[in-house]
Amino acid sequence: FCDAGKWQRNKYVGVSLVGKTLAVLGFGKVGSEVARRAKGLGMHVIAHDPYASADRARAIGVELVNFEEAISTADFISLHMPLTAATNKMLNDETFAKMKKGVRIVNVARGGVIDEEALVRALDAGIVAQAALDVFTEEPPKQDSKLVQHERVTVTPHLGASTIEAQEGVAIEIAEAVVGALKGELAATAVNAPMVPAEVLTELKPYVELAEKLGRLAVQLVAGVSGVKNVKVSYASSRAPDDLDTRLLRAMITKGLIEPISSVYVNLVNADYTAKQRGLRITEERIVIDGSSECPLESIQVQIANVESKFASAISESGEIKVEGQVKDGIPHLTKVGSFQVDVSLEGSIILCRQVDQPGLIGKVGSILGQENVNVSFMSVGRIAPRKQAVMAIGVDDQPSKGSLQRIGEVPAIEEFVFLKL
Repeated sequence: FCDAGKWQRNKYVGVSLVGKTLAVLGFGKVGSEVARRAKGLGMHVIAHDPYASADRARAIGVELVNFEEAISTADFISLHMPLTAATNKMLNDETFAKMKKGVRIVNVARGGVIDEEALVRALDAGIVAQAALDVFTEEPPKQDSKLVQHERVTVTPHLGASTIEAQEGVAIEIAEAVVGALKGELAATAVNAPMVPAEVLTELKPYVELAEKLGRLAVQLVAGVSGVKNVKVSYASSRAPDDLDTRLLRAMITKGLIEPISSVYVNLVNADYTAKQRGLRITEERIVIDGSSECPLESIQVQIANVESKFASAISESGEIKVEGQVKDGIPHLTKVGSFQVDVSLEGSIILCRQVDQPGLIGKVGSILGQENVNVSFMSVGRIAPRKQAVMAIGVDDQPSKGSLQRIGEVPAIEEFVFLKL
C-alpha cells in the first residue's frame, strides 16, 4: 500500500466490479469456476469456448458468445485456454484494437496466448488500462522486460497451482486415477495405448493419418458459439464388419477434433473418455461398397452437425459441415468439401476458396502466394458447372502471411476463403 514509505491513497484508485462485463475466454473447469465467482461479485459474465456446454453455461447464468463479441464488449477479460496453434498470440495488435478502451486483462493460462509486445503497445495507448499476468512467453521473463516493468502491469511468477491445497489435490487425483484404471474404468490421463497388432498398424497407418487430419480440418471450419457436439463418421469399405476395427480411426478423429483447441494429448486409451468429458458425441456408420477387400477403406467422411461454418461451402445439402478423404498411393487426400469434389494432398496446409469459375483465377492466386515464396504443392478445383460456383483447394507447404491471405480475399471473383492449418 505504500511506495518508499509514503502513504499515497490517491495514487492507487481502482474500479468497481459490480455491473461490469467479464469475458471468460476458455469455459472449461477453471473458466467456469471463475465465472461462478464473478457472478457472485455482481458482474455480467460472457464466455467464449468452441466446446462449451450451453446447458452448463445457462445453469451458471453465463451467456456464450463468439470471440469478436467477447473481446469487444468486455470490461475485463480473463484467459483460461490452452496454448495451441489456434490460440497462439490470440490477443495481438488486431484484437486489442477491437477492445473497449480501458479494458483490464488477467492471464493465468499460458503466456503465449498474448503477443507481449502488442500488449505493451496497447497499455501505452490506453486501450488496456491494466494487466495482471501470472504466465509469460519466456519464463522467467527477462529482468529488463518492458511488460514486467510497466507501471500498469501486476505480475506473479506462475503461481497458479502454488497452494498447499492444490498440490494435495494433484496427489489425490493421481491416486484416484490409478485406482480407477486398476478397476477397469476409462482412463483420462493414460499416456500408453494398448497393444495393436503390428500388421494392423502397418495397414491402417495412412488411414490413421487421414482420420486425424480430417478431424483437424473439420473443427477449424466451425464458427459461431454453439460448439462442437455431434460428429458423425462414415467409413466406406468392402470389408466385413468384423474385419475392420475402427477404434484407432475413431480415436484419431477425436484427436484431430480436440487437440487443435485443447492442451489434452489424445490417444487410443483416453479418446472416448476425453470426448465424453467435452460433451462430444461421435457416432460411426459403415457404408458397404463393392470392391476388393485388399484395401481396408475406400473413404472416410466426417460430419459436424448443428454448427455454423467459417466457410459456408463446407456445409452439405443436409446442413452439416462435411469433409471427406481417401488414401491415394499411401498419401491422405482431401476429396470432398461440403458438396464440392476436390482432390488435394494433406501433406501441408490448405487454403479453400469459393469463387465464380472463370479463366485466370488459379494464376492470380498462385501469383499472390508465389510473391511471398509460399510453395503450392497441390491445387484442385471442384465446380457445379463451367463458369458457375466452384471451390478451389490449394495445398501449401508454408503458412501465408495475413497480408497475402487478405489479398487473396480481395480478388473480385473470390466470394469466401479460409486457411486451415494441418
